[in-house]
Order: sequence, then structure tokens, then C-alpha cells
Amino acid sequence: MSSASEHDYVDPKSGATPEGGDAQNPTPPSGRPAQGDDDRNWADPTTRDSDLGDTSLQAAIAVDLKPPHMNTTVPPLSLVETAFLSSAAGLIWLVSYYLSLSPWMRIFFPTPIALVYLRWGGRAAWMAALVTSLLLSVLMGPYLSLLFFIPYGLLGVQLGALWKRGAPWSVSIGLGTLISTLSFFFRIWLLSIFLGEDIWLYLTNRIADFVDWLTAILVSWGILGIGAYGRPDLTLVQLLTLGAVILSDLVYLFTVHLGAWVLLSRLGNPIPDPPEWVQILLEEES
Repeated sequence: MSSASEHDYVDPKSGATPEGGDAQNPTPPSGRPAQGDDDRNWADPTTRDSDLGDTSLQAAIAVDLKPPHMNTTVPPLSLVETAFLSSAAGLIWLVSYYLSLSPWMRIFFPTPIALVYLRWGGRAAWMAALVTSLLLSVLMGPYLSLLFFIPYGLLGVQLGALWKRGAPWSVSIGLGTLISTLSFFFRIWLLSIFLGEDIWLYLTNRIADFVDWLTAILVSWGILGIGAYGRPDLTLVQLLTLGAVILSDLVYLFTVHLGAWVLLSRLGNPIPDPPEWVQILLEEES
């Protein structure tokens, strides 16, 4: 009974027990005095994680203190080259239109897009054609941008696809001529809608008038007989006009192939070699 009372006795003034302890702030077994959260030095490096209280709060603070993640990935080379060649194609079209240089600069209209196909494939080539058309739509209006996309944008994709697969010149020139001829009639149809008149019929009638006038001159000079008089058949004139358009597109595609064969080989993306007779002609001229 006496031993229990001795252990339970607490000094009311100092709060000390007979063993020298403190009833209000008991000494922990490790010998360090216990500290409250308000008295703890949070910047002390010796403070253990177990002394910091709630670990979930610590984790939230640590997440908040992490630096923000920044994407520093370098843009891919295909994106840069596609954008550059698209702007180059648009610049060639823009300069040729405003400076009236289209007769010989037309050779290079589809070449940048075909080069995109040779280097980065079909998806990049279609993107280059569309981006060039959108750029020209902003700079020159939607009508002229559409005239670039049809046929030169389509020609660039078609020529790049065939050149990458090693198709001979006869195949690529033949398909290119077909696309150019269909594009010519598309442009005639579009212009007829804007003007409210059949441009194809108007064009063939003017050609028929020119043939009639030329026939009259030749008859007056005695080169043709009187029987040559009379207005020529309009259907025949239309067929001759169609033949002239096809021949013009054929010559254009041939010159595009020659220009690309010389230029792209120096850029490290050669196209298939021309036919043997073309190489012989070029060697003789050189």
C-alpha cells in the first residue's frame, strides 16, 4: 500500500515524481524530451520522417513542390521539311502569278510536293498539298488556291508515288497527262459556273471562226479551192481542240520529268532514269 502511494505521488508545485520524472511532460524511453508539433524544428535535417506527422500531407506537399513537366521534344524532321517544301511550292506559284513567269516556272509547280513524297511518304505529301492550298487561299483567295491544287497538287502526289516505286517514264507521263487533261476540263467547268456561260462551247466556236477566217485567206491566195469554203464542223473542231490539249499536257509532263531528273538527283532523291533515246539526245547535246 505504501509503495503504491509512493509511485502515485506527484508534487503539486513542480509536477515531479519521486523518480525524477515529469508527470505533465514525461521523458520518452530514448532519453529525448517529447516535443509538440508547434515546438518541432521543421527545417532540422535530423528530423525523421516519422516525426513529421501525417505522411499523406507530406506526399501532397512533395507533389506540389515538384517542377512542372515541360515537353522539350525536338520537332520531327519530316514536319519541318514538309512545312518548308509546302511554303516553297506556294512561293513559286505566287511569284509566277504576279510576275507573269508561269510559262517556264510551271515546270516546278508539282516538284516540291513530289519531293515530300520521295522523302516522307504519301501522308506527308497529301499534307503538303493541302497546306500549300490553304496558304494560297489566305494569300490569293480560294479560287486561285483551288487552281493550284487541281492539277499541280494532285500531280505532285501522283508523280511522287510513281517515282518512289520506280515506275518508268511512260507510265508516270501517261497518268500525269490524264490528270492534267481532266483538270483542264474541271477548270473550264468551274470558270463556266462563275461566268454563267459555257466556256468550252465559246472556245470551240471561236476556234471554228478562226479556221473559217484562215480558210478564206488561203482560198483568196489560191492555195485552196472554192470548195473549201464553209463553216467547219463543230464536233471536229472540239476533237481537234481536245487533241491539242492532250498534246500540250504530254509535252508539259515530259518537261517536268526532265527538270525533276536533273534537280532531284542533286538533292539525293533521284527519280527513275529516262528512256534510252532521251539519254542519247542529252549526251549528244552536251
